[in-house]
Amino acid sequence: MVNRRHVLIGAGAAGVLAALGGAGFALLSEERPLALVYRGSAACDGCAEAVAALLAGSPTGFRTEYCGPGEELPLSRETLAEAAVYAQPGGGSVHSAWRRLRDHADDIREFVHNGGTYLGFCLGAYLAAANPGFGLLAGTVEQYIATRGASVRDTDDALVSVRWRGQQRTMYFQDGPIFHLSPGAPAAVLATYDTGAPAAVITTYGAGRVGLVGPHPEADQSWYDSAGLTNPEGVRFDLGYDLIESTLRIQPPAPPT
Repeated sequence: MVNRRHVLIGAGAAGVLAALGGAGFALLSEERPLALVYRGSAACDGCAEAVAALLAGSPTGFRTEYCGPGEELPLSRETLAEAAVYAQPGGGSVHSAWRRLRDHADDIREFVHNGGTYLGFCLGAYLAAANPGFGLLAGTVEQYIATRGASVRDTDDALVSVRWRGQQRTMYFQDGPIFHLSPGAPAAVLATYDTGAPAAVITTYGAGRVGLVGPHPEADQSWYDSAGLTNPEGVRFDLGYDLIESTLRIQPPAPPT
């Protein structure tokens, strides 16, 4: 990955969602639920703003605030306690970002384990795994560009074809991950790359929810213009909204009695 301003649900995945539950996500608040978006040196310029715009425009209509170094709100246990969602945008290398975020790992894990929602976009999806990362994913991640049959072989900005809920779609892509889910993991695959590898997944961690995507459903027109790319389907945000809303509606497993 480089610094720049920058699901397939068939019968099987639908069954997983049904097993996890579809009771919805209750947010008891007198105002719109708060989504915290990390902004700082572990994210690329413009990435946090694009994720915040996606969250604000989603059907849930989040109230968004930035957190991180230099922001009015720090990334801390106290700040997270006020939020429904924490979003980690795209950025540079995993190891560089991890050096900046590892001191916050326990707070983020606790937030999700206690019922919060984590959304990871590209770098944020890499960081949901472990070694290094927050350890929110029951499984591992791998660079799509390094996998056999990948249609993109370098870290340049590109378009990638995915099947999202069984429909062929074109997405903005820049060195995003694929997901290897552990057997029996409480997860569903929302989208796959052309190789069949998962490109977007939703799962649970403790009492919380985790939504991860390798490509960039938050990319706006300026991203395409900057990279000299044209999406043949136009710039649409419905896949990002689907990721958000589907993640919110996964029902975590009940604690053992």
